[in-house]
Amino acid sequence: MEIVIIGAGIIGLATAWRAAARGADVTLVDPDPASGATAVAAGMLTPISEVTYGEEPLLRLGLASRDRYPAFVAELEAQTGRDTGLRTDGTLEVAFDSDDLGYLDDLRRFQESLGIAAEVLTGRECRKLEPMLAPAVRGGLFAPQDGSIDPRRLAPALLAAAEALGVRLVRERATAILVEHDAAVGVRTEGGEMRADKVLLAAGSWSGDVEGLPPGVVPAMRPVKGQVMRLRTKIPFLQRTTRGLVKGSPIYLVPRADGEIVVGATQEEMGFDTRVTAGGLWELLRDARELLPGITELEFAEVSAGLRPGSPDNAPVMGPSALPGLYLGIGHFRNGILLTPVSADVLAGALVDGTVPEVGRPFTPDRFGANEFEVTK
Repeated sequence: MEIVIIGAGIIGLATAWRAAARGADVTLVDPDPASGATAVAAGMLTPISEVTYGEEPLLRLGLASRDRYPAFVAELEAQTGRDTGLRTDGTLEVAFDSDDLGYLDDLRRFQESLGIAAEVLTGRECRKLEPMLAPAVRGGLFAPQDGSIDPRRLAPALLAAAEALGVRLVRERATAILVEHDAAVGVRTEGGEMRADKVLLAAGSWSGDVEGLPPGVVPAMRPVKGQVMRLRTKIPFLQRTTRGLVKGSPIYLVPRADGEIVVGATQEEMGFDTRVTAGGLWELLRDARELLPGITELEFAEVSAGLRPGSPDNAPVMGPSALPGLYLGIGHFRNGILLTPVSADVLAGALVDGTVPEVGRPFTPDRFGANEFEVTK
């Protein structure tokens, strides 16, 4: 079976690896692999901390993916000899004031209603876990099974593993889906055409820009901007992923083993705008300093902005589209890194075996309606 994957972000890379392991002949098409949202992402593996009301199916998917990560990474690192920076030391979520603490308490009760227990901590207990936290921190929740991974290490490891299994990388932009007899039969790139039995569209926020797609086949994707700052320290500063609410404003800090600390992220509906702004950085520093006053003493390393691919319901869209031969792996929004192992399993299963695994069935494209379309002549 010949498969062409448009997009070598984290979802495209992982799916290529898994599909090739099942015997498929896979080609990845992307002019600059892992350069979009993957390169900016902090890599939090925090399905419990991410849960919001009405997103119970997404929570279950996130838990399933988080639980796959240790075996997924062990296999990947064994095949490539590359370290991915996986950490399983838990996530601390803290509240700055009494209103923030009230929100966390509501979140705890919601989690418990879903059968997920969280450890409730006082402010003193939070500071025992993270001594650099401000005395004003009122309390928090601890999720011991959550963690983080470094996407800037994970993506190259996935590419190396995929190429070792024969996956080809074509560093060109996919310009169109080839459609014949009401079915996708390949991809047109800047350099020519590629025929394939199946095509996977995994181009993130730009998935709707590929020409040749019949109307209604791909749900509307919207880019959601996130600005991220990276700091460095030579001394121990933060032991684990720490998320916070500061007067209702969310902030997260993700430490790496090499002393990097990723601080993020803004959430801005600004279209395809990847400018780093003074206001965005000020918000990040303001809230991070409230939680960890010593953070202003750390070395500044980098700022960047990426575009999260948001679907109409902010959940991933995975599986066969209404156009035969075309499959979708898009719309992962804030959770692309977290959902990588489970998404790769779902998409490789759909592409190679022709069936969507049960865990992925709530997220197939047909949930948006009949997906009626007219083939573009």
